[in-house]
Amino acid sequence: MDPSRNAAVGGNGTLVPQTNDSATSAAGADDSMQKLNQVSNSIQKTLGLIHQLYLTVSTFNAAFQMPLLQRINGLVVELDNMVKLAEKCNIQVPMEVVNLIDDGKNPDEFTKDVLNNCIAKNQITKGKTDAMKNFRKHLLEELEETFPAEVETFRESRAASAAELKRLAQAQSVLPNGDVRVKGEH
Repeated sequence: MDPSRNAAVGGNGTLVPQTNDSATSAAGADDSMQKLNQVSNSIQKTLGLIHQLYLTVSTFNAAFQMPLLQRINGLVVELDNMVKLAEKCNIQVPMEVVNLIDDGKNPDEFTKDVLNNCIAKNQITKGKTDAMKNFRKHLLEELEETFPAEVETFRESRAASAAELKRLAQAQSVLPNGDVRVKGEH
């Protein structure tokens, strides 16, 4: 792979929108998909030209010299067109996918491995979260037996704090996870 192109390689294989405006982003995504389809069509055309070139070369004789040169020139023009179209697409492909393709393997294996790793990490995180919830519950039960008044004060302060955070979040149109609420398109 050309080292000068490594800057475009990486990420998660998603199209990157150019603006933050939702209507413009939708139009930008459609435009990106259209550009991607143009590159895909150019690839298909290039494959067809390579096949024609193969047929011409495999049955070559002196009479086929002009058609051979025309097909080579057509291939060069289409490859140049493909490069120009590809420069307009802002797609990032993980190097692991490129390496799998180079090794002759199915790139879907990468997706399957990523999903399996996410599931495994999710299960580990869920186990840790459940363990912490059980520890908190057990700790509060033990503290309540020993210090009932302090635990009641703690619960009241937690409830007041949670209510205040909820009120502030609603006032600022902020979701509980910290994201800003965005109006949906009508």
